[in-house]
Amino acid sequence: MLKQFSPDRMLNSPFGITAEHVRSLGKTTILTDLDNTLLAWDEMDATHEIMNWFTLLEAEGIKVMILSNNSEERVDRVARATRIPYLAKAKKPLSKNFKKALRELDSAPEETIMIGDQIMTDILGGNRQKLMTIFVRPVKETDGLATKFNRFMERIILKRLAKKQKMEWEDSL
Repeated sequence: MLKQFSPDRMLNSPFGITAEHVRSLGKTTILTDLDNTLLAWDEMDATHEIMNWFTLLEAEGIKVMILSNNSEERVDRVARATRIPYLAKAKKPLSKNFKKALRELDSAPEETIMIGDQIMTDILGGNRQKLMTIFVRPVKETDGLATKFNRFMERIILKRLAKKQKMEWEDSL
């Protein structure tokens, strides 16, 4: 049962992931969460770090899409600034929009990485689709009300995972 919640890797930040890392893993595509993965959940505008990271990945031929449970308005604001495609109101961990994202990017599950800061949505959803999953530390320690229950469950799951397998935070892939 715990396997479905277990990320393949745990990183301090997604911004250490380079196109070279992605290709070395045999991957071509990144699906990434937005809130508290790339940008604090209560900030509205894309940072230079986000824009630079997306630009570098795309310049090297890596396909990227934002897959977020947040509102269309919130995600569109960041996506327009970065010129990255997105799916908002994704209802992760449900499979529908993971599959839609893969179709839109013309990517297969075995060549795709899902990056996110929540075990209960990003990692569970990515694992269900047989994607490589990368769990990242949240950008901000606080969360919106809707995320607080997930964080409670996440702490329980992470404690159980730590007992069963060696999981360590890394700086890059």
